[in-house]
Amino acid sequence: MTLILNNQDVKSVLTMEITMSALERAYIELTRQEAVCRPRIDIQIPTKDQEKIYQWGTMEGGSMSGYFAIRMKSDVIYEQEYQGAITQEKYCVRPGRFCGLILLTSIENGEPLALINDGYLQHMRVGADSGIGAKYMAREDAEVVGMIGSGGMARSHVESFLLARKIKKIQVYSPTKTNRDAYAREIAEKYGLNVKTVANPRDVYKGADIVAGCTDSAVPIVIGKWLEEGTHVTCVGGKPDEDTLKRIDVSLRLGNAPAPWGLPEFGVADEYLTYAAKSKENAGFEMKRADERGHGVIAEDRAVFLSEILSGRKHGRTSRKQITYSERGNIQGAQFFAVAGKVYELAKEKGLGREIPTEWLLQDIRD
Repeated sequence: MTLILNNQDVKSVLTMEITMSALERAYIELTRQEAVCRPRIDIQIPTKDQEKIYQWGTMEGGSMSGYFAIRMKSDVIYEQEYQGAITQEKYCVRPGRFCGLILLTSIENGEPLALINDGYLQHMRVGADSGIGAKYMAREDAEVVGMIGSGGMARSHVESFLLARKIKKIQVYSPTKTNRDAYAREIAEKYGLNVKTVANPRDVYKGADIVAGCTDSAVPIVIGKWLEEGTHVTCVGGKPDEDTLKRIDVSLRLGNAPAPWGLPEFGVADEYLTYAAKSKENAGFEMKRADERGHGVIAEDRAVFLSEILSGRKHGRTSRKQITYSERGNIQGAQFFAVAGKVYELAKEKGLGREIPTEWLLQDIRD
C-alpha cells in the first residue's frame, strides 16, 4: 500500500530535532558519495494574465540508505508591493491554496511508498538548515535573535535556533503590525522567551547575536550597514544586500550538488536553474528578474563547507568579532529523501495517513 500523508500527519511526528539530525546525516552521505541530488529546476510559462507566470519546480535526490524523493511544486507566481516591500506571491487554483508534493520511493524495488504534502516539512527543513548553520557558526554565548519576518519560516527558525544555542530573546520586525504582534504572543507563550516587536527594521539588529531573514521578499532584506560585530546571519526568502556580502568574514555552505557523470562543466553552484517559455506579447515581462541566475556560493573567497569543518580541514568562526553567514547551497534535493523518509517511518509506526493500493500506480506496459 502507498501512504498519503497530509500536513497534519507530518506535524504530528516530525520534530525539529529529528529534522536537523536527518539533514546532517544526509549531508555526510553526500560528501561520501553515498547520496546524490541535483539543484532545483524551475519551468516558467507566461499565462494569459501578463502580471503572472506559471512555475513548475522540482528538486530530487536519493541515498544508498534506502530512499529516493522528488519534491514538486505547481504555482502561479506574481509580485506585489505592500507598505514599500516587494514580495513574491504564489497560489495554486486560487489564492490561499498551494500544491507542493513529495513522492517518496524505495531504491530497492522502485516502489512508490508515500505521497506527502510538503508545507509543514518545507518549513521544518529550511529552519533546520539555519539551525545547523548557527550550531557551527554562531558565537557559543549567542542569546538574542533578530528576526525579519513573522510567518511560518520565522516560527521554524526559532525552534532550530533553540536547539543550536541558549536563546533568551527574540526581537522581530515585519511590515504588518498585527502579524508581528501575533507572532510575538505565540512565540513568547510557546517557548517562554522574551519577544519584543519593533516598528523599525533597523532595531532588529541592535544587540542581536543572530540575524535571520525569513520573508517572501523579492528584494534584499538583510542590511549590511546595520550588522553589529560578531553577528551570525542567515537569510531565506529575499537575500542579503551588497554591504552584507562585503562584511561577511566567514561563510558556511552546507554543500554542493555534484556534477553529472562525464560533464564536470555542468557542476554549477546555482541554487536553482530556470527554463522559460516566452511569448512575443509578453517579451518584456521581467517579474522573475529575467536572466538572473540562482546565486552561487555566498562570499566564495571566504567560504567553508560543512564537510571541511567536520573533517577538521578548515574552521568556521575563529573570533568573537567576526560576522559569519550560513547557507544551504544547492542540495535541496537531498533534504526531501532524508526528512520524508523519516516521516514515512514514523507515520507507519503510528498508523497515520490514508492508504491507496500501490497497484493503482503500477502498469504492465513497459515505459
